[in-house]
Amino acid sequence: MNPILGELTPFVAVLTPAIASLLILISYKNPNIRETWTILATIVTFTLVFSMVPKILDGETMEFVLFEIIPGIEFAFKVDAFGMIFAITSSSLWILVSLYSIGYMRSLEEHAQTRYYFCFAWAIASALGVAFSKNLITLFVFYEILTICTHPLVAHEESEEALAAGRKYLLYLMTSGSFLLAATMITYVLVGSTDFKAGGILSLDSASEIFLQLLFVCYILGFMKAAYMPFHSWLPTAMIAPTPVSALLHAVAVVKAGVFGVVRIICYIYGIELTSSLGLGIMLAAWVSFTVIVANMLAIGEDNFKRRLAYSTINQLSFIILGVSLLSPMAIMGAMMHITFHGYMKITLFLCAGAIAVVTGKKLVSELSGVGKQMPVTVFAFTIGAVGMSGLPPVAGFIGKWYICLGAVQSAEIFNQPIFLTFILVVIIASILDIIYLLPIVKSAFFENPKEEIENKEFGRRLYFFMLVPLSITAIFSVILFIFPDIFSLIELAEVAVDEIYE
Repeated sequence: MNPILGELTPFVAVLTPAIASLLILISYKNPNIRETWTILATIVTFTLVFSMVPKILDGETMEFVLFEIIPGIEFAFKVDAFGMIFAITSSSLWILVSLYSIGYMRSLEEHAQTRYYFCFAWAIASALGVAFSKNLITLFVFYEILTICTHPLVAHEESEEALAAGRKYLLYLMTSGSFLLAATMITYVLVGSTDFKAGGILSLDSASEIFLQLLFVCYILGFMKAAYMPFHSWLPTAMIAPTPVSALLHAVAVVKAGVFGVVRIICYIYGIELTSSLGLGIMLAAWVSFTVIVANMLAIGEDNFKRRLAYSTINQLSFIILGVSLLSPMAIMGAMMHITFHGYMKITLFLCAGAIAVVTGKKLVSELSGVGKQMPVTVFAFTIGAVGMSGLPPVAGFIGKWYICLGAVQSAEIFNQPIFLTFILVVIIASILDIIYLLPIVKSAFFENPKEEIENKEFGRRLYFFMLVPLSITAIFSVILFIFPDIFSLIELAEVAVDEIYE
């Protein structure tokens, strides 16, 4: 833990990007200073977040109450092991996306760059606020700020298509927020608290079974950022946004906040025992399994590069929720770690797609023939991400899928329900479909001839290095996380979180 800040550390970690956003605004006339503030904020934020890991690994928590809203409800921060996994993922990837943004935004001479960096900083502040929320009220506030501050990013292009995508984004996610607020208020009425507690705060004494089941559905609708079907269409539509924004939506903050919220509800509001007794785990597992398979099938037929990756995200998000809905320790561990694994792999894919679009102008999968001969480093990085998303070694995605498959076996034993074993088949089918729509891109890029003259388009471009370096680092870390999965203390944090949930 940071010895100077102590219990203030989580609050300061959230505050740092918010302060940076103001400095970004002030420096709007000087892009170099503006972007320096951004990079400094990313480094300070990650340092603050990671400084809390040792104390959390000792089984302790950190709390800081900002103010009391009403008796029994505080606007407060609480750092636990699961929150740390999300915070480490968001803060570490912010560093790399910010570097990438410099090359991307300047190469394309994008307008409103100050607004872009301002909103991006607030998005990270909101994501960390979600990660460190002590209760549902605090989470709700940051969850909604995240929606509001990312809307200008989605509509950044300001074309009619972008503005329509922004409206759709707000319609879906603000409606979702209404369900979350309603569920939060009902929970407070039932138990007099909205605090997250490992093992849950609700029980069969709180309300009838049918009422608790309906409340759970309300929560699921409230976390629509997780993009499960049929509430997913806002995500592919939002691909009109600049590529670093797509990376933010898919890997760093937005959709991960939705998945994070679902895990919080199952493990820290309902608890494993109540979720199982109400039959909610198997119900949710069936729902997201449908999403996993159908999203992959839609990805196969999608020619737009970023939209294909968007359907891949929808699949992977539901895959994480599938892990936690199996309700076994190994499956939940796999789901928690896959939040980080998926973050690094998916951001690699999007950064590569953006780099190819900037350098070659190609945005369709059907146009990528031979691009690997023009941009070999970029396409090799994409290959690493694609292999990982397919669940193949030696990339981190294999570990997440392996844990969840083992978790399905463990669930069948714990709950004496062989039906849990069928979800292993879901994982296998989904992985085969991942291969079908991702690896042909690699084959086409490397082994087919480009339509234009072959020349290396990666080197000799100063701004491109701002994109090439981050996407190379995320690709390398996707492999490192397979070889050393505990490099960010992920396994230890997941173990601590699971131990607390099952105490």
